[in-house]
Amino acid sequence: MVSNPGTTAPFATLAVETRGRLYPEPESATRTPFQRDRDRIIHSGAFRRLKYKTQVFVYHEGDNYRTRLSHSLEVSQIARSIARLLGLDEDLAETLALAHDLGHTPFGHAGEEALDGCMTGFGGFDHNAQTLRIVTKLEHRYADFDGLNLTWETLEGLVKHNGPVVTPGRGVDELPRAIVEYAEQQDLELHSYAGLEAQVAALSDDIAYNNHDIDDGLRARLFTIDDLMALPLVGDVFREVLDAYPGLEETRIIHEAVRRMIGVMIADVMQETQARLDRVKPRSAADVRGHDRPIVAFSPEMNEHNAALKAFLFERMYRHYRVNRSMSKAKRIVRDLFGLLHAEPNQLPPEWQVGCDGDGGVKTARRVCDFIAGMTDRFAIEEHKRLFDLHDPRG
Repeated sequence: MVSNPGTTAPFATLAVETRGRLYPEPESATRTPFQRDRDRIIHSGAFRRLKYKTQVFVYHEGDNYRTRLSHSLEVSQIARSIARLLGLDEDLAETLALAHDLGHTPFGHAGEEALDGCMTGFGGFDHNAQTLRIVTKLEHRYADFDGLNLTWETLEGLVKHNGPVVTPGRGVDELPRAIVEYAEQQDLELHSYAGLEAQVAALSDDIAYNNHDIDDGLRARLFTIDDLMALPLVGDVFREVLDAYPGLEETRIIHEAVRRMIGVMIADVMQETQARLDRVKPRSAADVRGHDRPIVAFSPEMNEHNAALKAFLFERMYRHYRVNRSMSKAKRIVRDLFGLLHAEPNQLPPEWQVGCDGDGGVKTARRVCDFIAGMTDRFAIEEHKRLFDLHDPRG
């Protein structure tokens, strides 16, 4: 660990050494390039819409459950904490955390699964590729270019936060079309790992959603604290809290346990990452990218704990019959919307008809896909009513 948090480590991604933007712009007098990227993300329409995009529960099921927006903010805080301790660029880590879910459809993974099925034969759908598409093409805010014109380092981190996308078993021609198209304009070095800030953002995402899904699942009564007791780590932490605070109300028990688990996971990431840094001894961000495996990581023991927790959440939460019913409806909404709009693109708003190539066309499919992927849960539900409810006067 960096002995003096706030100092910059030699292996950090340095804003002063950015590889720049696809479209050159004058530098800001008051903000670093990565701070400007963060601000552009926050001010984007796609970021605002995350407020009404599902994490697990559809927006109308309650105001206390997490949305993509609250999740992204929680990830960003964890990412900044870890980046600070490691001496990395906090602004880049925060930017990547805030932007990582921009490409998600309404209704979470159920919406993505349905939209990917609709796009069979038209290039498919991938939320990571959609994030790149949003920040390089679909956001229309600036006079001189489409997209947000983010730095090379931010785009690299968004595409490769889970590791290289070009591997010995996967060539460029097998990647989502959005990544292939952008790679023709700017080389993001798809065969290598991203910088440590992107790796931190990816692990912070895991820490946030595992723990906060426990919180949301308990509050929704999909499972109980007793059900968690057999899980490694999770059960130990809850027992620790229950022993320390007998008679404490359940909501406080949940919050205390979740915050402690987040702390334990962050400590584990720090310990494992420091051990890997000591072995690899990277002297620059280039050394990090040239390494053959990630440097920011959980310990093997924590990976086992996380696997057990994910298996529990998959069975008891993500496949709970109440969630199944909601997600089944969500898939039908997405499929219905795609089928109608693809067959009848004249039902799209005028600005979305631009670029279509007629009823059932390939280009029309991608325009419809972009339109649906950008919807919030509530807009998708309302749009479905407008188009399919014969008694809805707004049709």
